[in-house]
Amino acid sequence: MITGSIVALITPMNCDGTVDFASLEQLVEYHIAQGTDAIVAIGTTGESATLPAAEHIEVVAQVVKFAAGRIPIIGGNGANSTAEAIELTQGQAKVGVVAMLGVTPYYNKPSPKGLIAHFKAVAASTDIPQILYNVPGRTAVDMLPETVAELVSVPNIIGIKEATGDLSRVARLRELCGPDFLLYSGDDDTGREFIELGGNGIISVANNIVPKQFKDMCDAALAGDSQKAKIIESPMKGLFSVLFCEANPIPVKWAAHRMGLITNGKIRLPLTELSDEYHGLLLEEMKNARIEVN
Repeated sequence: MITGSIVALITPMNCDGTVDFASLEQLVEYHIAQGTDAIVAIGTTGESATLPAAEHIEVVAQVVKFAAGRIPIIGGNGANSTAEAIELTQGQAKVGVVAMLGVTPYYNKPSPKGLIAHFKAVAASTDIPQILYNVPGRTAVDMLPETVAELVSVPNIIGIKEATGDLSRVARLRELCGPDFLLYSGDDDTGREFIELGGNGIISVANNIVPKQFKDMCDAALAGDSQKAKIIESPMKGLFSVLFCEANPIPVKWAAHRMGLITNGKIRLPLTELSDEYHGLLLEEMKNARIEVN
């Protein structure tokens, strides 16, 4: 059971748009050294929507190789086509991931019936544990707790990443899905409270650049030490907001580059690098979060 501080890992790019595998290996080593509990490779923060299936699977395979069993790797297998999600699932089943994270199909706006059929089909294509991912602000579909409850009986659907920021869902999901169903926050700003209300961890964007602080906050929250968790969280609160001043992962890649974690802040079209007007704001919040920059 994976709990605690989980990073939604960025995918570093070379200037020509290809994946920068040297920087990717450096990121994996960085998170292992900083104590991150698990890595999500090629989730939505990893720019999954712009990586063709073969490249997607290859990058996940390389992350598993770089980790060499020292940290659990969760592969992103979401797509807005069920057939593509199954292709990603079956491809990653061969590379050594411990679980997969599948975002709700985006743009299509499936009904609850469609969501259930989609995730059942994906889960049936493998025996590897599956984690659902609900982020309606990006996908235009909200998978309600009642819909999630219809999937709990599928043996290898083990949890959900809930990124609405609606803390009332923690109790409702726990009530409907039972004590063993894993609940992860996908919203950094409310993640600490999510854990304190009964969640199991946070799959985080900010964790890319504040992994030690984020790990310490999650550990304190899971231990029931709310006061300690709040104190650790406090310098990061502004960062949680400013990392979404433009579409994720634009700001966090720029920040990772300024820290020297990756060689540049390149991102694949249709996204572009961080606008100049936000540089000062992000640097200020990085300083507040006690991050050293180049």
